[in-house]
Amino acid sequence: MSAQDLKGPATYFPSIEKNYGRPLDHWFNLVHKQNGMKHMDVVSWLNTEHELGHGHANAIVAYRFAQKKT
Repeated sequence: MSAQDLKGPATYFPSIEKNYGRPLDHWFNLVHKQNGMKHMDVVSWLNTEHELGHGHANAIVAYRFAQKKT
């Protein structure tokens, strides 16, 4: 999938990997471990504990939470 094919939160993914030097699965696994936390609480946690920007953290959490629903 090319960057041009990405939509929604996934449009941030190439930038997230480039800026933070970790694969997306790393971030998805961290979010998964925050079981029971609300969306914005996980976003704040990623921002505080891992220094992700709000937009990047929100994209990761939104994508991961959407995957849990399917």
